[in-house]
Amino acid sequence: MRTDLFDFELPEERIALYPAEPRDAARMLVVDPRAGSMRDCGVRDLPNLLQPGDALVFNDTRVIPAALDGVRVRAGVPAKVAFNLIKRVDGSRWRAFARPAKRLEPGDRVQFGHSTSSCLLGVLDATVSAKLDGGEVELAFDLTGDALDRAIGAVGEMPLPPYIALKRPPGEADRDSYQTMFALKDGAVAAPTAGLHFTERLIAAIDARGIERHMVTLHVGAGTFLPVKAEDTSGHQMHAEWGSIDGATAAALNAVRARGNRVVAVGTTSLRTLESAAGEDGTLVAWSGETSIFITPGYRFRVIGALMTNFHLPRSTLFMLVSALAGLETMQGAYAHAIAHEYRFYSYGDASLLFPAAETE
Repeated sequence: MRTDLFDFELPEERIALYPAEPRDAARMLVVDPRAGSMRDCGVRDLPNLLQPGDALVFNDTRVIPAALDGVRVRAGVPAKVAFNLIKRVDGSRWRAFARPAKRLEPGDRVQFGHSTSSCLLGVLDATVSAKLDGGEVELAFDLTGDALDRAIGAVGEMPLPPYIALKRPPGEADRDSYQTMFALKDGAVAAPTAGLHFTERLIAAIDARGIERHMVTLHVGAGTFLPVKAEDTSGHQMHAEWGSIDGATAAALNAVRARGNRVVAVGTTSLRTLESAAGEDGTLVAWSGETSIFITPGYRFRVIGALMTNFHLPRSTLFMLVSALAGLETMQGAYAHAIAHEYRFYSYGDASLLFPAAETE
């Protein structure tokens, strides 16, 4: 499909720079294409919008402080370079976006934290082991394994997406607000943002309603924010992300669907994990590995009965995904409604609850 079909104009003031306080105070647009309805609700309404026996599926990935400010040292001449870690290669190496990448060459040494820390835990050194396309480099750190993880935690900042980071620096509060209450397994370099809306109060209401809760893992990569530059969606290459679902969770969700209830993905990352783990008949099995699933209109959903998600960027793979679920024309109308009614967009913004345009298998 033509990429420009997924374009729209978003006023700058609709981009949320901070989350709602409290988290579950965010608004939520409920879109049901089969009923032809669109309703302005709130995140706190979620339990009553679902049925007892339905199941919510959350992503339990944990965001690491993957934004690093470094100093390249070459022939005694320093130069500042910022990095966003993208994907772990092995125990000591990471791929990263570098800004500006033109200041780097293979073999360069980069120092992190030397000017701001007086203890060894707060310093970190690396070598540029490769220069890749699109502003990416590979960094070979001097530490490995858990020691490297601790050092990154000490020198790094939360990797706020570009549309926030270009307008304000990350703060100490972001270490909490850019992490979901379900965060357990380190590995994401971007938050599964639909999960940011949940609080203990909302979870208690969900449990009281008789709605099941289950966890999957998808370590979100920075590629989730990249617009599709190809003129046609067939020319876009997705970044691979690592995900998993265990056998007990797969069996429980199969039982939900077998009795006629809905599996509701909280976030596109949970949805992509479930769809990656499903067979052609929609049966889920234990699964782990990398997925580069790219969902565009025409995709046949196998598992999902609804999706809770934030409002996404124009020309993004995520707007394509929601258009595949609810229909492109429906989502164009929903986003126009959200803009006109001053919903807050993107990672720290408001939510939507989307039902599919057609029955899932």
